[in-house]
Amino acid sequence: MTTDSSSTSTSAAGGGISTFKGQERALRADRLGTGGLLLSVLAATAPLMVVAGVMPTTFAVMGIVGQPLLFVVLGVVLILFSVGYAEMSRHVHNAGAFYAYIARGLGGTAGAGAALVALVAYNALQIGIYGIFGFEVSGLLATYADVEIAWWIPALVAALAVGLLGWLKIDVNARVLGVLLVIEVLLVVIFDIAALADPGKEGLSLHAFNPDTLTGAGVGTALCFCIAAFLGFEQAPVYAEETNRPHVLVPRVMFFAVGGVAVFFALSSWALTVATGPSAIVGTAQKQSAGLLFFLTESRLGGTFTDVLHVLFVTGMFAALLSFHNVVARYAFAMGREGLLPAAFGRTSGTSGAPGTGSLLQTVVAVVVVAAFAIADDKPAGDPTAPVLRLFTWLGNIGALGVILLMAAASLSVVVFFVRRGAAGVQAWRLVTSVLSGLALLVIAGYTVKDFEVLVGAGPDSSLSWVLPGVIGLALVGGLLLGLVLRARAPEKHARIGLGNEAFQLDKAASS
Repeated sequence: MTTDSSSTSTSAAGGGISTFKGQERALRADRLGTGGLLLSVLAATAPLMVVAGVMPTTFAVMGIVGQPLLFVVLGVVLILFSVGYAEMSRHVHNAGAFYAYIARGLGGTAGAGAALVALVAYNALQIGIYGIFGFEVSGLLATYADVEIAWWIPALVAALAVGLLGWLKIDVNARVLGVLLVIEVLLVVIFDIAALADPGKEGLSLHAFNPDTLTGAGVGTALCFCIAAFLGFEQAPVYAEETNRPHVLVPRVMFFAVGGVAVFFALSSWALTVATGPSAIVGTAQKQSAGLLFFLTESRLGGTFTDVLHVLFVTGMFAALLSFHNVVARYAFAMGREGLLPAAFGRTSGTSGAPGTGSLLQTVVAVVVVAAFAIADDKPAGDPTAPVLRLFTWLGNIGALGVILLMAAASLSVVVFFVRRGAAGVQAWRLVTSVLSGLALLVIAGYTVKDFEVLVGAGPDSSLSWVLPGVIGLALVGGLLLGLVLRARAPEKHARIGLGNEAFQLDKAASS
């Protein structure tokens, strides 16, 4: 049995899959081109949410003036990661992406562990955004419509809307994401230009790019904050089966996404330092908190622009919710198709070709978690310990930790995969980049675990510092145990882990 997926993608496109148990067990090919795939991936980065939320928080909490330089450093690390990851995508086309790559390199049991980590991590990232989404929508309604509603009402409405869109064709989703993404990026660029045209009293200072600004105890934790801003670029291989030329489009989109995000965030965070002056950015961020961007646009671009920015802040979060939802649904689909979840998850809906059962699962989990936090909501929304804000910080950081660990494991799997195929010499420079990026990601993961109480705003003696990271640990252990059980009791299912469409060939052979 070959592990080269070039023949696999041909059989899928040519109808070989549809003759066995119907097309419902394969994602529809040719749904996404370069533009649609790029927009679907970039929407998850939620650029306006990063500029308005992550950047001010990093300046205020960590006191690191050199945040723009951190984005450059992380961009380099993630480009190194993408070199091997993108090459892997040429050989493995599977909606399970991370876990499929890890299974191909490190074996089916490791793949099962990665699958459950990915499912939990991306669910956490998606559901966490509902907290800040509901908080912002309720605030907008109170300010502009004089309507007071609890945060969880718009959060639940959004969950249902995202679930409905998740049942539609992925190209329809891509158009929705594209419109929202382009508008919010355009508004941030307008702010960047306005800030550079009207700088603070220190002028167009490049001090934020000075390596001396990256000294102090807060640098490691600042890396954790900033790398979360990149999450989304790694999702490109998830859509490989739905593109017409995955071996070309997936690597292209990944490099566009990483490079574009690094430059965009470095320039935007620099614009924030220019607008206030590097010496004043930390103090201003501490005073304005998440209102920093809006405070700066009010004085330069006026109230109307700032009002529009508030609205686009919300729509940008909705785009991120939909993007992460699509990824979770496809992970569930891949796991169902390979026996890691019930078979019902491994089928697509007949009309749209979307992974409907996986979409439904993600929606139900989101509604249940949001409802649980709503029931526990006994504090004002502005209180940093209020459930609405804990939902965002707790789950967001759980998800970020999971994805960082998955990237580190994927880096190792790239090395093992090509060494086992006897291609270590040909792929030598890619293997070196994978090792370097893997080590860097492990360091960031270590800082994330070490400083988890800072990331979630808990005290140094809080049990949250180990309970919340423990969620990822439990997912890993649970997945590994599942893999071991399958290897012992259902070796044929264990052999399918990570195969994706190639599993259809196994089914056909077994039934003939």
